[in-house]
Amino acid sequence: MELAKQVELEKEAMLKTLSEALKIKSVQGPAEPGKPFGEGPARCLEYMLNVCRDLGFKTKNVDNYMGWAEIGEGDEMVAILGHLDVVPEGKGWEKDPYGGEIDDKNIYGRGALDDKGPTIAALYGMKAIKDLGLPLKRRIRILFGTNEETGSLDMAHYMETGGEVPVCGFTPDGEYPLINGEKGILESDYTKHFTQQGDLKLVHLHGGTAYNVVPSLAEAEFTCPAAMAEKLVARYDGKNGMTVEATDGGVKVTTHGKEAHGAHPELGENAIGKLMIGLKDWPLSPELKETIAFVADHIGMDPYGVGMGIALEDKVSGKLSFNLGIAEGDSTQLTLKLNYRYPVTKSYDDCAPVLTENFKKAGFELTAENHKRALFVDEKTPYIQTLLDVYHELTGLEGGAMSIGGGTYAKSIPNIVAFGPIFPGDTVREHLPNEFWEIEIFMKNAKIYAEAMYRLAK
Repeated sequence: MELAKQVELEKEAMLKTLSEALKIKSVQGPAEPGKPFGEGPARCLEYMLNVCRDLGFKTKNVDNYMGWAEIGEGDEMVAILGHLDVVPEGKGWEKDPYGGEIDDKNIYGRGALDDKGPTIAALYGMKAIKDLGLPLKRRIRILFGTNEETGSLDMAHYMETGGEVPVCGFTPDGEYPLINGEKGILESDYTKHFTQQGDLKLVHLHGGTAYNVVPSLAEAEFTCPAAMAEKLVARYDGKNGMTVEATDGGVKVTTHGKEAHGAHPELGENAIGKLMIGLKDWPLSPELKETIAFVADHIGMDPYGVGMGIALEDKVSGKLSFNLGIAEGDSTQLTLKLNYRYPVTKSYDDCAPVLTENFKKAGFELTAENHKRALFVDEKTPYIQTLLDVYHELTGLEGGAMSIGGGTYAKSIPNIVAFGPIFPGDTVREHLPNEFWEIEIFMKNAKIYAEAMYRLAK
């Protein structure tokens, strides 16, 4: 374990580098000339590239979108994809989120675990390889991203400006043992316009907070005569989970559900679906009634896309997940905002055109769409086996490659998978107050990454 011993010699330098990086508030800010993601990310990138130059690495700053540091020679390149940007600190901290404080056990600050700490662990793993003079057939390059948390435009710019594609590599921004499959993710808006007649008219409908969150609350407001409002309250209040109450000019309908992440909508209860099912048999204007009935019958509480004809499934990653995250309506239109994730061995063409066609038949138009393709690398692929071998040998832990419904930074660059830094059973701390990382686990990751980089490049 020559590499592990060499990494251990770098402990003091590693902690100092990470502490200084944590003191830089690298949250995305307003774009400035030459600083596409604001002052903070650009300053953190400059700091890290200066550290890399001091360590003797070849470096390049790619227009302050991202930068890289590299060792070795050869036509092929192994990449480690980390990011220096962080989410806002939020409230509830007991430590200074940008203090870079270190005690006997932990290092504290926004980015300690996501993703400055793991990126710096990989950096010093690369330094250990260099210092030992280990022979390499491939170059090793660490890519420092600055926009992972808010769109990954950093790596899009790298690719668009001719950035070299690695033959293999990993991002230290996921989980162990290894993530070789990530579902494709679509966020799609569908809008339908309608007219209303009669005494009962919709004036406002809203539910949900985000595409990727199962909504826990949905509301609809209608105008109608007082006598009709009284009858509607008597007939529908408490039915199908609805609360119906009279207002000054009509009625208000409220439904409650259970919040869950859009990657696992089956764990939640969709308040919008519940609202649509509840309103289905109300005495609504024909076009609106038809619209509500379509949503109730074909989406409703379904977390798998069965009613919309896209219930895909594979053995690797399971079922397609389908979440109606937001509904926004008024007196003339209704917009549905969906987040759905297709299995890793399927494609956009297997589901999106089918969904759009079925919505079109019901009078809806696709008004917005954002797609992140699926990622899947067969577990038998040599570099996947190499990474798993390193994990098993250095930890003594079992486990194989896994697929997830969420997405990681690995989708930004070809031939990359997520490898650590989270071990099975670790407490989730990223994006939460009081983010910290145990120094022992910081060092453990650096040793794993050093060995992994060396084996991929030798």
